[in-house]
Amino acid sequence: MERVAELKYMSGFGNEHSSEDPRCPGALPEGQNNPQVCPYNLYAEQISGSAFTCPRSTNRRSWLYRILPSVCHKPFQPMDQSYLTHNWDEAEPEPNQLRWKPFEIPETSQRKVDFITGLHTVCGAGDARSRNGLAIHVFTCNTSMTNSCFYNSDGDFLIVPQQGQLLITTEFGRLLVEPNEICVIQQGMRFSVEVFGETRGYVLEVYGVHFELPDLGPIGANGLANPRDFLVPVAWYEDRQVAEGYTIVNKYQGKLFAGQQNCSPFNVVAWHGNYTPYKYNLSNFMVINSVAFDHADPSIFTVLTAKSTRPGVAVADFVIFPPRWAVATNTFRPPYYHSMCVILSTILGNQIFQFSARYLRHI
Repeated sequence: MERVAELKYMSGFGNEHSSEDPRCPGALPEGQNNPQVCPYNLYAEQISGSAFTCPRSTNRRSWLYRILPSVCHKPFQPMDQSYLTHNWDEAEPEPNQLRWKPFEIPETSQRKVDFITGLHTVCGAGDARSRNGLAIHVFTCNTSMTNSCFYNSDGDFLIVPQQGQLLITTEFGRLLVEPNEICVIQQGMRFSVEVFGETRGYVLEVYGVHFELPDLGPIGANGLANPRDFLVPVAWYEDRQVAEGYTIVNKYQGKLFAGQQNCSPFNVVAWHGNYTPYKYNLSNFMVINSVAFDHADPSIFTVLTAKSTRPGVAVADFVIFPPRWAVATNTFRPPYYHSMCVILSTILGNQIFQFSARYLRHI
């Protein structure tokens, strides 16, 4: 764990960042994104998280400068995916209220399971092919991904570790994510997960949109999740050949495919842009709560939202109920039951994670 204790980050949500590995000073081109010859003879690639013509305020893209192009791999082949699905017609709709016990983590002596093989789809709605909707997964793993990485062509992953630490290596750098923190790996970003024993957590996947900070309205300029508390990795690369082959796993239209190459994909020496992975410590959430009387709606505890095309309605909200003072003039009782026609993801005290929805199909 010594090598991850020294990880550094840059702060800010959706900011324009730039970073280069200190082992290669001057790796970022000056004054030009794609010069004829990049410093150190690196290859320039752009990863776009939005349409080219999106308004500047919503345009997301980053330029990556890597040792070898990301397309240096053999053709992708279909993979077995017994627990990962996007076909909600595999089960009948279930209108009853649902919750589940924690998934058991296999013992290493019985079966080695990494982040990919330990992904289980619990429920979802919409369709990855039409770029609208979401899926909810649980992951259990007891071993690190070795000479393999994963990237999602369908949408963004919001990862919530419940037990154990995750050392997530991305093309942009490395993130150490612990319980009470969340991490977002956006569409198309390659990453690998290293664990340090039995590990379990949750994944909220959204199709066709990205997570945003919710509007604050009458709260004002400050409160809830502040942009400065979101952390982005600094550039880190490995120039490593893999004789036995490196596996690239791609999730595309709900199905898994695997391709082989002979080098590590984490060979980005420098990058700049505003389309990045990031993490957030939930203890930094600035709670707003009732100080007069009655119970506020849970939307006041929204950390991140994935907006839909309908104003005021989200595809999914990530909401927390953290420890807080609940001071009121008169006592009140929170509603015994709250029926909603939206999909709400919540984390309670870092121990319980549940999703409530009407018309949600359960796998």
